[in-house]
Amino acid sequence: MRGLCLVGILFVTSLGGCGRYFPQNLQPVAQQAKGMAVNDDGSITFNLDRLAVNLKPMTDAELNRQFPAASTGGAASVNPYTFGDWKVPGEDWTEPRFAVLQLKVSNYQYPKVVIDPIKATIHSTNNRVYRSLTYSQLYDYFRTFWQGRTGQGRVDFKSRTSILRQSMYTEATTVFSGSEQEGYLVFPALDDDVTKIQLDLKDIAVRFDFSGAAVETIDLSFSFERDVLRGYNLSDAVQADAATDRP
Repeated sequence: MRGLCLVGILFVTSLGGCGRYFPQNLQPVAQQAKGMAVNDDGSITFNLDRLAVNLKPMTDAELNRQFPAASTGGAASVNPYTFGDWKVPGEDWTEPRFAVLQLKVSNYQYPKVVIDPIKATIHSTNNRVYRSLTYSQLYDYFRTFWQGRTGQGRVDFKSRTSILRQSMYTEATTVFSGSEQEGYLVFPALDDDVTKIQLDLKDIAVRFDFSGAAVETIDLSFSFERDVLRGYNLSDAVQADAATDRP
């Protein structure tokens, strides 16, 4: 009997040290670089006179609400940014498909501003690096789901790529004076061990010579963080996290 009790104790102890990871949504770090302002909606805005560059992490719930018709139908949902309302049977958690942030540029300062999304990069504090995905890369990714070149597969593929074309910040778009531009930056899903990141937007062109070549650029860095809960399911992980916060 004593041996059985010892086994039981060891089993319970091992359970306490195991579990899955449940990353939570990205939030702005309180301390940002000069010129940055943290907003109530979880976004960060860089202001330079009348130029504003805003970056907001998007949750899966927000992306599903943005494209409601594409986010229903379970495994048949065609939202390219999320898995829609699909759930693994018996699970209360769906892993993110990508890391998606909304980029907004409001230019009332310069004749024109150009931001190239290809130069957007995420660096984590544990030395992981993520580069923004292009439309072409996502096009090829979703093409692999078009199995057997079936009729429905073609419809789903076109639905996904149509949403990407309409909503991604897909290329180095010129934002002329008095105008605004917005779209999504898409990155591979962050690894479970990532809790703090810095997203860098490099070589934002704000002044040009007579030939159109950039002669003045700025670099911006936005800092975010997130909690990563651990447990056997999301409910247990949330409860365990709440227990650790109690005095």
